[in-house]
Parts: sequence; C-alpha cells; structure tokens
Amino acid sequence: MMQFHVRRKDREITDSATLKRILGISQYVTIAMCKNDQPYLVSLSHGYDEERNCIYFHCAREGKKIDYLRSGMVWGQALLDHKYHQGECTHLYASVHFSGKVVFVSSLEEKRHALEGMIRKLDSNPEELIAKLSNERLNRVIVGRIDIEYMTGKKSKEVTV
Repeated sequence: MMQFHVRRKDREITDSATLKRILGISQYVTIAMCKNDQPYLVSLSHGYDEERNCIYFHCAREGKKIDYLRSGMVWGQALLDHKYHQGECTHLYASVHFSGKVVFVSSLEEKRHALEGMIRKLDSNPEELIAKLSNERLNRVIVGRIDIEYMTGKKSKEVTV
C-alpha cells in the first residue's frame, strides 16, 4: 500500500495512544469504498476495540453499502470537530485516517462483544439494551469488523485529545 506523509509535520499525530483515543471517542467514522471503479462514502456509528485494533459496525443484510463492503478494503476517517477558531481563519480539529480489511463476523460471541461495545459507547442506559441481545437477535444482525492495517493522524496544535 502506498503511504503518504503529512505535509504539516507540526500537526502530525505520532503517538499511537492518541490515534487510538480519537478512534475510541469519535461519534462516527466515515469510510470510503470502491467497487467496479465506482466510489461510495458512508458514515457509520461504530465501536473501536483497542486491544484488537479494529472498528466494529452493524448494517443491513442487503443494499448498496453491503455490496461495496464485500469488496474488502476501506479507507476511513474519524474526526473530532472543535469548530472554527474565530478571528484566526482556521478550524480546530483532530483526525485519524485509517485503512483496513472488512470482515463480516459470524461468531455469536464476537457479535455480542462488538454490539456491547457499541451500545456502551453510544447509549446512556446500556445495560437495558444489552440485556435484549438474545442469540436470536444476534443471528439476525450483520456485524462488520474493519481490521486496521494503517493509520495516521493530524490535529490543530491548540486541540488536546
């Protein structure tokens, strides 16, 4: 895979813990896919598993997104938007760009792990929803995993992550 270097070295994030923290706390990730030379871009709610360095998401069984995801590789971005910096003509942000392979999870145990992580991240009362994760429901849901192979990041010097 061709790797590019950050032009603005003063904004490059070199600490892997910071990159992982951004992936963990970002509200969503946006991923780009390609099939038959046709690009497609979609934003996903997600859960980041730091131990496995992967991103979990769920999706419908059929449709454009799943067709493109079956191609296997994605490029993505997680963004922490700290808004426009008034009077400075700049935007405050921290972002991580990543690439990886998409795998569809079949194990009920891994599906449960993925969904519990996503629910705990997103919901204010996670235990109530987690209690509803029966094996029947887990069998019906499609869970994808992006195994991250490469990541890089940038942030405004004023932003602390």
